[in-house]
Amino acid sequence: MSIETITQTHLTAFEEYLLREEKSAATVEKYLRDARAFVLYAEGKTVTKEMTVAYKKSLEDTGYKPRSINSMIASLNSFLDFLGVADCKVKTLRIQKPTYLTEEKELTKDEYKRLLAAAKHKEQLNLVIRTICATGIRVSELKYFTVEAVRNGEVSVKCKSKTRTILVPGDLRKLLLSYAHKHGITDGVIFVTRNRKPLDRSYIWAQMKGLCEGAGVNPSKVFPHNLRKLFARTFYGIEKDIAKLADILGHSSIETTRIYIMTTGSEHRRQIERMGIALAERYA
Repeated sequence: MSIETITQTHLTAFEEYLLREEKSAATVEKYLRDARAFVLYAEGKTVTKEMTVAYKKSLEDTGYKPRSINSMIASLNSFLDFLGVADCKVKTLRIQKPTYLTEEKELTKDEYKRLLAAAKHKEQLNLVIRTICATGIRVSELKYFTVEAVRNGEVSVKCKSKTRTILVPGDLRKLLLSYAHKHGITDGVIFVTRNRKPLDRSYIWAQMKGLCEGAGVNPSKVFPHNLRKLFARTFYGIEKDIAKLADILGHSSIETTRIYIMTTGSEHRRQIERMGIALAERYA
């Protein structure tokens, strides 16, 4: 099967479809961004299997990283399914799963503490960082931290069709309620702008990047999702329960959780060296 021309009407209908499927706002935004990129490439072309394979090749030639290409392909395939041309879908690139993180990507506990110190006089940002790292939530889930929920010690977070309960640690609960009281927030969302609207991810991202120089932390490590991963590694280091961690993080697949708890190359090397196999005489 093929389709002659993709129009803005198709994109609008695709957006409505994603919303009906109860995809998260971030997912809808990403799928539409990737679909638009494909539509630009497909302008004036008939959508066929050969064309979508050529599009995939163009992504590789452009220099996108394999994981980025696979992410874009996932969006594209969803769009092609929606258009009724599933036979035009393309396969993702085969990637060997990494066994450890590069140190350039891992945010350490020490670096986390330095970020907090750098945000000492930015009360709201300091508390946002603490909240994400102490609970493992997504930055988009800060809006569920209301005065009422925090006072109760439990926050119900809704993602897609699932709802999970986040337990608020006692120390964090006190900090959040104290902050709310100080700023006259008696009910509703705690982290808000001056106009009482929930903080958005782009604002938080930019504010965190602004801490890098003062904290002496590589900017490539500083973004909200890395705080979530630091929570995951810390939790797993104590509990060693990946199934429970997956539930806390809201992952539907433990394979996703495994990525979060990977150690760095240095730690991986230390673990191997502790085996001592190179010194065969030890086993004589």
